Amino acid sequence: MTDNHSPKPPVDPERHAMKMAKKKAARDKIMATKTDEKGLIIVHTGKGKGKTSAAFGMIFRAIAHDMPCAVVQFIKGGMSTGERDLILSRFSDICAFHTMGEGFTWETQDKTRDTEMAGAAWEKAKALIRDPANRMVLLDEINIALRYGYLDIDAVVDFLSREKPPMTHVILTGRNAKEALIDVADLVTEMELVKHPFRAGIKAQIGVEY
Repeated sequence: MTDNHSPKPPVDPERHAMKMAKKKAARDKIMATKTDEKGLIIVHTGKGKGKTSAAFGMIFRAIAHDMPCAVVQFIKGGMSTGERDLILSRFSDICAFHTMGEGFTWETQDKTRDTEMAGAAWEKAKALIRDPANRMVLLDEINIALRYGYLDIDAVVDFLSREKPPMTHVILTGRNAKEALIDVADLVTEMELVKHPFRAGIKAQIGVEY
């Protein structure tokens, strides 16, 4: 009978080195074929936490590389966030930040006003994307605006397909990304919810949620 708790035999350093060398050679061969560069359409969606956080990680990475960038927030206008405060206080010269929404939809309870604000945010987003100086543009929570019909998905997809400069990255976040947007995107990540403290009665906390 095999003892599942018995210690594993020691790893042979020479054999391990040879195995890793083979893996590296195979990876290097694959990477050598990846030579193209292009501005990506990137979608962060799903029920899990981290969509906006991951997108801001890319924005801060762009800032670190001295790449001009911009953020348009479609929904979270009523909230003060660490990302917004940091960018406005330290990096406003390289990252334009526009908060166009007035809060989440269930707080405003005014579809006409929400539609107007989403439209204004989209017009600002198009201007920022059209500007070839901006290497990356984040459209935070635009998927929520699309989900509730505040914006026309066909118009958004058509603009991204036809007018986005070839080297500009555009990130679109929010739950329930439309299939048409997923189809046109180059990179799509779905955040999966496994466990969340809110279900245990823990409220949103500074430094974690905002």
